[in-house]
Parts: sequence; structure tokens; C-alpha cells
Amino acid sequence: MADDSKSEKSEKRVVIGSYVALGDSFTEGVGDPGPDGAFVGWADRFAVLLADRRPEGDFRYANLAVRGKLLDQIVEDQLPQAVELAPDLVSFCAGGNDILRPGTDPDEVAERFERAIVRLTAVAGTVMVTTGFDTRGIPVLKHLRGKIATYNGHVRAVADRYGCPVLDLWSLRSVQDRRAWDGDRLHLSPDGHTRVALRAGQALGLEIPADPEQPWPPLPPRGTLEVRRDNVHWAREYLVPWIGRRLRGESSGDHVTAKGRLSPDDIKSRIAAVA
Repeated sequence: MADDSKSEKSEKRVVIGSYVALGDSFTEGVGDPGPDGAFVGWADRFAVLLADRRPEGDFRYANLAVRGKLLDQIVEDQLPQAVELAPDLVSFCAGGNDILRPGTDPDEVAERFERAIVRLTAVAGTVMVTTGFDTRGIPVLKHLRGKIATYNGHVRAVADRYGCPVLDLWSLRSVQDRRAWDGDRLHLSPDGHTRVALRAGQALGLEIPADPEQPWPPLPPRGTLEVRRDNVHWAREYLVPWIGRRLRGESSGDHVTAKGRLSPDDIKSRIAAVA
């Protein structure tokens, strides 16, 4: 009898007719460009996985994420729209850009994160939260690894208190490979976003088409000179402009508009166009 109840509960969890994605550049999909220059990303790819489980045309999706946004900006700009839409599922990935800022306290950021979760769980069927990545292999961010781990602990505790599934990126070993990352080393590549979409499916108990931890094909060894040349190029093209924006108080999302409502069929077409 208990097994039947468990099966019914699991089946109920995966019947999702509407999904809203909230967040920053990670959820907007930076690093995973479509044919028109706009980004696809893990959330859009995940929306396709969800839509494929529904009758054609019986799925609604909106991606409200905008790159560079801090937690309070996400709460102010995106959360009210999610509340109004009252979807079956919300993914909420926020606080990462706050944690990257010098002097921020992960305990205090987590308190604001929890207040947002309270508002979302009151209107959404399911709220999926997201941990930060393990940054040990990211040159600019590896010194923040302990701070990110502290924040992740809070995110998991909040998830426990409110019954939220967790998209655990810290434990996703496959993204430690450099092929999972864009040239800027701060955002995922198309393959990296695909693996996160699959991990999101796992977090909700879905049957997924591939294993996000599937091993990468072997790479030829890289010499010291090649590694040094890549590092110099990365510093010139990405690190210096990133530092410059931070010093000027600018955000990469200052003039960016959220993608908003998207059709799963359109997402599929955009993915196929660059595959």
C-alpha cells in the first residue's frame, strides 16, 4: 500500500503544465547562444523536457531571468510576475551575484533568500531552488569557494523547511570539465547548460533522455605554452572587462530585457538551428 502511495505522489510531481524561471545570467542562459544572438540556456532546455510530457500546446513557460541581477533586484522585478502567473513550477536561482561581491555576508543573503521562498511557495505548486557551483576550477572565483559552500548550506536548509526540490550544482561533477564552460570561464557552454537541464529533470524525479554525469570524450593533452596562451587571451578578453564593469558599478544586464513567455516549439527550433 505504501509503495502505491509513493508511486502516485511521484507521478503527481512530474505533471507540470506551467513553469516560470527566475534568476540571473545562469538562468537567462548566457553562454548558450541561439541563432538570433539571444541565449537559450538550461531553463529553456528544461522547459522543453517538461513540455514533452504534456499534450501539444498544453504547456506555458516564461523565462524572466536577466544577467547581472542581484537577489533584491530579482525579488523586486521578477518575483511579482511569478506570483501573478502562479505556475505549477518556479525555479529560483538568486543570490550568486551577491555572494561574489566583496564584504557580503552569506548568512544575511540567505535570510533574504528565505523571505522570497516564503512568497513563492504560497502561490506556486513547486519551487525548485539551486545551489552554486563548486568553483575550485574557476580562476576568478576559487577563492570564494568557502563562501559559496556556506550559502549552499543555507539554500539546502531553506529547501528542507519549505519542501523545495534542490537543483544541486555543487555535486554535478561533469561541469568540472572545461568543456562545460564558455570562453569567459564564468558561464556555462551549450553542453554545460544541457547537463544542468538534465540534472533539473533528475531533481524533479523525471525520466530524462541522458545522464548529466555522462563522461566526456578524452581530450588530447595540452602543453604549458598552450595553457599560458589561453590564460592570456582569457584575461584580455574577459577578465579585464569584467573587473572594469565592477569598478564602474555597471551590470551586464543594465539594458537587457527578459525573454518572457516562450513557446517550447520555438525553443526546439532555436536549439536545432545551432546544433
